[in-house]
Amino acid sequence: MLATWDRVTDEIGPEKIVLINEPTTGLKAMVVVDNTAAGPAIGGVRMAPDITFDEVARLARAMTLKNAAAGLAHGGGKSGIIADPTLPAEGKEHLIRAFARSIAHLTEYTPGPDMGLNEAAMAQIHDEIDRAVGLPAVLGGLPLDKLGATGFGVVIAAEAAEEFSGIPLEGARVVVQGFGAVGGHAARFLTERGALIVAAADIGGAVANDDGLDVEKLLAWRDGGESVADFPGGTRISPDELIAYECAIWIPAARPDVLTETGAATMRSRMIVCGANIPATAEAEAIFHERKIVFVPDVIANAGGVICASVELAGGTAAQAFATIEDRIRTNTRAVLDRCRSEDILPRVAAEELAMEHLREAMAYRRTF
Repeated sequence: MLATWDRVTDEIGPEKIVLINEPTTGLKAMVVVDNTAAGPAIGGVRMAPDITFDEVARLARAMTLKNAAAGLAHGGGKSGIIADPTLPAEGKEHLIRAFARSIAHLTEYTPGPDMGLNEAAMAQIHDEIDRAVGLPAVLGGLPLDKLGATGFGVVIAAEAAEEFSGIPLEGARVVVQGFGAVGGHAARFLTERGALIVAAADIGGAVANDDGLDVEKLLAWRDGGESVADFPGGTRISPDELIAYECAIWIPAARPDVLTETGAATMRSRMIVCGANIPATAEAEAIFHERKIVFVPDVIANAGGVICASVELAGGTAAQAFATIEDRIRTNTRAVLDRCRSEDILPRVAAEELAMEHLREAMAYRRTF
């Protein structure tokens, strides 16, 4: 038992691990509250049939670092519901509401939307426990997926990285892996800045067009329930071809660990900007650094969603949220890449150093007796 305890905890956290199993409702879920030194934890609820405790724990730690790096008065947490997000609406709502009731006592954790759940799910959670972010506008929330807060932050990170990558967004060829709430909005904001989306992917496969995909038509195609792989405005390609597709910027915006050592060796991009949480393995990140591919890690690049959530909790507006996202992510992207260059360290190491400086200061104010 002690070995297991040592494996999952360190000096940062987690502070609480909750495993939920309700035979009456069929709910199987888990919550990891990683660290609350800076304030109550914010972190998304992910619904997937194959989500694991290790994934949730890693994501919770990423939220701790992300929130600390962004200078938010919030700690990090994450939760996962083991279920198919394509369940019929009524059955899905029953699970979401059961999950909300099961975490009512975790007042130090505020859930938000993540893969498989949207603003409607957050409204259902809020209805049960009066605690959620990413709420519909009609409930006074800032629906970060509808606004595209995370995708906007990814684009700001790419823009801020220009002085290190030499890649202006105007005319840049971009690949987006994961054309959901994050990747779809990132593609839209990028095309507004003159970039060219040459390939995109979702769970159904990938599509490419060297002349550029029509993003508005592709978004409408996706919203109609079709896979981007079947989009008539491009040619279907394999996942391996997507990773090796020639481009200036490659944006992972799906599940963890999609970029491995094997994929890193075939990558033909000059910059990677992480829209997803922990999308690359440590081995892949080391290869990117060795190959001098500019890498903006998730704890910096995709902080737009949680920054938006913090502004929502403070009663702010969408305009205030976007201004804060731009300020924090632009500043932190430059700080991390400058530290990476001057100290010759991996970008993730630089990002974690930045976050830990803030976190240790916050933890120093906690009572120790």
